[in-house]
Amino acid sequence: MTFRVGCGQLRARCVATIDGMDRWELDEWLTSLTRVAASTRDVYRRDLRDAAGWLNERRAGGPTAITRRDLRSYLADLDRNGYARRTIARKASVLRRYFRWAQRTGRIDADPSAALSAPRGTATLPKILSASELDALVEGGVRSADSLAIELRDRAIVELLYGSGLRVSELCGLSRNDIAGQTGTISVWGKGDKQRRVPVSEPAAEALAAWISEGRMELIGDHTPDDAVFLNRKGRRLSPRDVRRLLDRRAANPTHPHALRHTFATHLLDGGADLRAVQELLGHADLATTQIYTRVSRERMREVHRTTHPRA
Repeated sequence: MTFRVGCGQLRARCVATIDGMDRWELDEWLTSLTRVAASTRDVYRRDLRDAAGWLNERRAGGPTAITRRDLRSYLADLDRNGYARRTIARKASVLRRYFRWAQRTGRIDADPSAALSAPRGTATLPKILSASELDALVEGGVRSADSLAIELRDRAIVELLYGSGLRVSELCGLSRNDIAGQTGTISVWGKGDKQRRVPVSEPAAEALAAWISEGRMELIGDHTPDDAVFLNRKGRRLSPRDVRRLLDRRAANPTHPHALRHTFATHLLDGGADLRAVQELLGHADLATTQIYTRVSRERMREVHRTTHPRA
């Protein structure tokens, strides 16, 4: 008898949860994000489902019942549970985007996320790779299990991520037309489906040419040719996860692809590059996003002074 009552309670709770999620119309919102990459939509789906689940347990009625205090309580709970500042900021951004859509489409009367900000925490500076770490990535060498084609591909990827500061999604999204007919530059599609031209360093251009002319056809093999610049072992377009794995194979320590982009920007500023120029090269919509690297450069200068000056 006790077991049957427990099942009934659990079933009722599951029905209530499903009904509560239906009120959020998650799929309809995701479908409206036509300019968002599929991988980003997956993150948005997970973030909103987590938030909706938390909010549904505290306030019935779905989005129409949510208040700004509810949203602030949710973000504060994330902070108490040790979520990184960047993660909380992303989740707050997802909530703002969702509720703007809900108000714009008439699903709610007022936007409870207006002026919503994530709790302040300790900002962490981007990881900058050392010269030895960069050398290890570039000069990874041919592993016994890797073909020459894989080595040519991986070297070209490292050179482009560091030499041009590409996002890993931009690198994986490169197609043959993006590099055809260009002299020292390539076209990339960044966030918001915005296209920009970025310069390609001489080492990167050489590595890319070697991969295209000597390695790419080997990976295509008997497969139907893909228009992608970078391919996996099955002849299909390389994914960001593939890039992360190949970097880990070449690096002494686990290395995220974004670390090469951080290093690219910091080295430019260390060399005296104008902040606006770095913003344009990185494809940042907001200069404030680029300014984090000025702090990184100051920290690096302090460290050089501390470790090299006799009276530091």
